[in-house]
Formats: sequence, C-alpha cells, structure tokens
Amino acid sequence: MTTVTDAPATSLLRFATAGSVDDGKSTLVGRLLHDSKSVLADQLEAVAHASRSRGHEAPDLALLTDGLRAEREQGITIDVAYRYFATPRRRFILADTPGHVQYTRNMVTGASTAELAVVLVDARKGVVEQTRRHAAVAALLRVPHVVLAVNKMDLADYAEPVFAAIAEEFTGYAASLGVPEVTAIPISALAGDNVVTPSAHMDWYGGPTVLEHLENVPVVADPTADPARFPVQYVIRPQTARHRDYRGYAGQIASGVLRVGEAVTVLPSGRTSTIAAIDLLGQAVDVAWAPQSVTVRLADDLDVSRGDLIAPSTGAPEPTRDVEATVCHVADRPLRVGDRVLLKHTTRTVKALVKALPSRLSLADLAQHPDPGELAANDIGRVVLRTAEPLALDSYDRSRHTGSFLLIDPADGTTLTAGMAGAAFAAAHDAAADDASWDF
Repeated sequence: MTTVTDAPATSLLRFATAGSVDDGKSTLVGRLLHDSKSVLADQLEAVAHASRSRGHEAPDLALLTDGLRAEREQGITIDVAYRYFATPRRRFILADTPGHVQYTRNMVTGASTAELAVVLVDARKGVVEQTRRHAAVAALLRVPHVVLAVNKMDLADYAEPVFAAIAEEFTGYAASLGVPEVTAIPISALAGDNVVTPSAHMDWYGGPTVLEHLENVPVVADPTADPARFPVQYVIRPQTARHRDYRGYAGQIASGVLRVGEAVTVLPSGRTSTIAAIDLLGQAVDVAWAPQSVTVRLADDLDVSRGDLIAPSTGAPEPTRDVEATVCHVADRPLRVGDRVLLKHTTRTVKALVKALPSRLSLADLAQHPDPGELAANDIGRVVLRTAEPLALDSYDRSRHTGSFLLIDPADGTTLTAGMAGAAFAAAHDAAADDASWDF
C-alpha cells in the first residue's frame, strides 16, 4: 500500500531573478554557476573568448545566461533564460528574467512557478520603480520567499548604512504588499562577495550567502495541506477484449491528495461518485498526490471529458460564469471592455467576454486608478469576465494552480493576459514585526 508519508522529500528549488536594468542579474547567475562549479570547461572557455573579443580582461559571467545575439549586443536580458544546476544539498531550476519595464511580462512567466524570487537592487541607486514593480509581481504571484540582493556593494565602499537603508525601504514596501518573508543579503556579483563564499569586505554582515540561503530555505510542502484538484486531460477507453469495460480519466494532480474510496464531485456538472481505483505507472495504488500523473477510475459511469475537474465533494469549488481577477497584461495589443477572448483554465478553454476593467494598479503608491479604459502591455489591473460555460475556479491565494488562467486572442491564439482569480494581494504584514528578516 502506498501512503502519503512514502512521498520523497523534494530536493528541488525553483527560483527566479528579477531587478532593474543593469542591476547585475545575469552576472549574479553567472557567478552562482561559476563558483558552484556548475559550468563546463568548454562553456567557460567560450565565455572567456567572447569576453576577450569585447576587450574585457576577465570573463564576463553574464554571457553564461545572455544567449540571444541581441542580448549580447545590447548588454541586457530580453528573454527568460532557464538554467539547471545542483549542489550536494539541492537541485535548482533558475529563471533569469529581464529587467527592462518592456519585458515585465517575461518576469511573470519566469516567476509563475517559482518558490523563491531574488530581487536585485543596485546599491548606488536604491529601490527604483522597476524594483517595486517586480516586488508587486512576486506578491501577486504569491511567491512564498523573496530575497533582496543589494548588489554592487563594492561600488558603495561596502558601507553598512547603504545596505541597511535599502533593506528597510524594500522590506516596508514588500510588507505593504503582503509578502510573507524577505531576506536581505549584501553582495557583489562581479567580485563574488556573499554569492557563494562569504565576503571578506563586509564583516558587519553575519547572515548567509545567496547560495547558502537557496540551499536551506524550506520548500517541502505537505501535499495534504492543499485541496485536491484533478483536471482531466484525457479519457482512456481501450475497448479491447482485455479491458472491455475500462474507463479511466488521465491527467496530472494539480494539488492535494486523492484516495481510493473518496467521495468526489465532477465539475462543472456537479455529478458525484467515488474513486474506485487509481493507476500510477501501470500499477494500482490507494493514494496519489500532486504533482503525480495518474489515471483515476470512478465507481459510476459519468459523462466526464477533457476540461472537467474532479475534486473531493467536501470543499469542492463552486462553478461560476462570473470571474473577477487581477491580471498582468502581456500582449502588445491592449485589453479593452467588450473584447471577446478565450479563457484557458487548467485543461479547459471557454469563450469569455471582458465586461469591465475596474482599475489599474499604480506601482509608485499601490493606488488603484479606477476605469482605466484599457490595459496596455505590462499593466497590472482588475478585470471582470463573463464566461460562456461555468468554470471551477479557486481563488489564487488558495491554489496557484487552479486559481490561475490565461486570456487568449481567439483570432490568432496569442496569449493576451495572465490572470489570478480573487483578491489582488495577501493581507499586509507589519513591517516592524518583520525587521528580523533582514536585520543582522
């Protein structure tokens, strides 16, 4: 018999880097890869050769992630660069996201599945508008852990007051957004201070290096803590002599735990049944948990198809055709009231109408500006939608998987908007109570 306690403890951390242009994100990533010995010799030689051709005496570690020709020509990050590396303690999937306001939407992509966000700030410039924008995106996406990396401390004479002032300002702003945790670390990505090895120039700092924090931040979640949600991806009906009556519903468990014998409801139809069997990798199991891919068999023959959601009858979401959400608009084409779009939620895609745009968020003061008329690229705002068919949406603060959706242009399939159902931000935290998260 398989039990939840048999689930292996995760050793994988997904994290994203963000920050304003030239704050040193790509250099930080390159330093992490280089100093943790995660770079192959031929990769390092290629970077060294490219650096010499540009007149640099030392290898430009930013070239390890800035792979596009336009990125190398302009010296900026344009697209999300994913890197995979590991240490003896943990494996990592890293998303290096662009810093320019024009590419804020790319940060949404990179941080949407992240468990931690590293927000860089130039010690000479302090917290700027793009810093606040990235903190707001991390808060909207409910990223559980945020690291403030105050970079280029070597250009600020490694001064403690400079770091302390930036940490205090950012922590207060993040607390007003409801960010649950901020860990501030003074670094120099170029020189390697406090990235992988402790700095010899900042003896006033007694906290962890960036890599130490990444290796030790808790990310193991109890699968039983989340409500079980199973979006049906495919119906399996072999109809062979051996499996004449087999009817299974295949997909990936989005959250929570499913158990044989559990009473479930199929949404949006509302029909009920019990789980008769769960098949995992060709074997019958009594229990399965997210993010396993399984086939579920029900005790009753119900009309279940792709896009339906199977959930425990206790605590199942209420299907609705009226959706209120916070969105980040990612397309160049603006989103306007009256637009007809497609809404993709898990494995279900339905037609929808934009009924209202109640407000647009100002990142300077977190004020909601009413009735903006439209949302342009990279805007964050509230939207009211009416769907042609009911959706089994959770609020995003309850489930990042079943509380999120995409709006798609029905004409050409372009992704228009990333949406998060329910309230915009979590309840604000008391900044004074969180001082210990960055003090030293």
